[in-house]
Amino acid sequence: QVQLVESGGGLVQAGGSLRLSCAASGRAFRSYAMGWFRQAPGKEREFVAAVTRSTGSTYYADSVKGRFTISRDNAKNTVFLQMNSLKAEDTAVYYCAARSSPLTAYSGPPDYWGQGTQVTVSS
Repeated sequence: QVQLVESGGGLVQAGGSLRLSCAASGRAFRSYAMGWFRQAPGKEREFVAAVTRSTGSTYYADSVKGRFTISRDNAKNTVFLQMNSLKAEDTAVYYCAARSSPLTAYSGPPDYWGQGTQVTVSS
């Protein structure tokens, strides 16, 4: 079992930045690909970014490429999402996710989810 706890959400003006954190506890953090998804009101949950278990390779949705950066600190069991140049359309609940096999926009669902953190971007 893996527990994921997100933090760092909030209200920011368009063009601003936020850094989300996800602290993982439970089984070996290094065994999991980690990612972020988001869900806006009235929309389906969508993939945002992922980082692999070992090589640290990263994947991004086209809508956030060049603005968001995902990273992980295996020593601290934490994954981060640095969000820059935020837009109103980035407003959503952001969820941290863990998967014991590769995690991309096209993979199967994550094995574990966090509870989500709200990000609101005012225009």
